Amino acid sequence: MTSERQFVEPEAFYFKPDGSGCPNNAELPVLIYPGVFEKGRVPIADNFENAFRDNAWMGCWRWSVYPYHHYHSDAHEALGIADGSARLKLGGSQGEIFDVFAGTLIVLPAGTGHKNLQASTDFLAVGAYPYGQGQYDTHRAGSMELSAAIANIASTPMPETDPVYGAKGPLMRLWGGK
Repeated sequence: MTSERQFVEPEAFYFKPDGSGCPNNAELPVLIYPGVFEKGRVPIADNFENAFRDNAWMGCWRWSVYPYHHYHSDAHEALGIADGSARLKLGGSQGEIFDVFAGTLIVLPAGTGHKNLQASTDFLAVGAYPYGQGQYDTHRAGSMELSAAIANIASTPMPETDPVYGAKGPLMRLWGGK
């Protein structure tokens, strides 16, 4: 049993390579969906996990976001903010700072740098990856040859569904998917 999911049109943010080893993804935007789930009888973390599984986003985990710039060159990532709040820097060292709160969904295209700058003591994120991308790599900015990272990013398959809204969700339209 999940709580009522709110339909939220995401905001889109594009990031070019940051010049310090974070390739980002100039082709696909980061999507931020504020307030997808609200606190209710079912914990927000459970709602995100259920939605991710229902929409074939796999490898769910519950934790935080690393406190250093990192990216995944071979997988897209959904981050559901399940509890608390955080200040995240997206797009590497030259990126933008976002304040995120419980109920927010962030979808990071492969290669997008992300870092936890500050979080409340109760901050909890739920992460997941499109079907087939559960064996993702994790690189600190500058730890991978940029040309190899860009090649991995270009060969990362598009998701077949939006992680919360499914095959007809906003991600499909905004990323040019099915």
